Amino acid sequence: MKYSLIVPVYDRPDEIRDLLESLAGQSSEDFEIIVVEDGSSRPCGDVAARFAAAHPHIPLKYLVKPNSGPGQTRNYGAEYAAGEYLIFLDSDVLVPPGYFNAIDGELERCPADAFGGPDRADESFTPVQKAISYSMTSFFTTGGIRGGRRKLDKFYPRSFNMGVKKDLFKRLGGFSKMRFGEDIDLSIRIFESGSSCRLFPEAWVCHKRRTDFRKFFKQVHNSGIARINLYKKHPSSLKAVHMLPAAFTVSASIMLIAGFFCPWAWLPLLAYAVLIFCDALLVCRTGVEVAALSVAAAFVQLCGYGSGFLRAWWERCVLGRGEIQAYRKNFYK
Repeated sequence: MKYSLIVPVYDRPDEIRDLLESLAGQSSEDFEIIVVEDGSSRPCGDVAARFAAAHPHIPLKYLVKPNSGPGQTRNYGAEYAAGEYLIFLDSDVLVPPGYFNAIDGELERCPADAFGGPDRADESFTPVQKAISYSMTSFFTTGGIRGGRRKLDKFYPRSFNMGVKKDLFKRLGGFSKMRFGEDIDLSIRIFESGSSCRLFPEAWVCHKRRTDFRKFFKQVHNSGIARINLYKKHPSSLKAVHMLPAAFTVSASIMLIAGFFCPWAWLPLLAYAVLIFCDALLVCRTGVEVAALSVAAAFVQLCGYGSGFLRAWWERCVLGRGEIQAYRKNFYK
């Protein structure tokens, strides 16, 4: 078997149902699915059973374990994998029909030890989900480092859509015990090992992400904290592009305060909002409602990540404390 798809899940039976149904439409059948229940209070065993009965030609393993977070849950699933490549997917993604064909084509063109693909929005997503998807994939918010054609740093695969040879995964010890940023940590170790790792641009998935801006803020705030935790573990991994949200957060705060005394101070923020709106509307063709929500999503993303980055920098780099975490109880929500 060539591919083992490993999906950690916590209290998301509906999302797993949608993901499994998207996998049923694949043109390739050289894969197995491993769903790992991470101590859920709402397990998806019945969803997995119904799928297995309806699609007996697709091998599916349903595993249950105590809660330990997504990284260790992926490691658990990898122990039961039969495929040459392990592919890690989040439970909130949808996989298009040509996904495995795209991976096969890239591997035939140029073999790789590890790879990752980008993400995008599906037509079925809510306007908020589409706006969040825009903010997480736009060059004007992330610098293109999550799989864009233009990028300010090289691409590091992330666990919502990440593949790695099983023997390499085992040799590197799998995902670390970091609660957040464990996927970037693995990607860094893959590069450091001298293994080949690259972006497969056509092997994309539709990523639902969070369903409202409050949950989205928590997610990106954790990501900002994780960047400093990664820096303490891999000092060379911190790049200028990772500091931009913190710089934006500080600058935006200063401009907002200054604007009460001089309204002209708000002009840079207004110009950035117009840029995001026009890019989302004209380039990404999202529609007026999603374009407007994309402005809000961009500010939530940059300030959420930036505040998490600054918080962790202060506590770890200035005060000298150990690894910090935030919103741990809400990690999956």
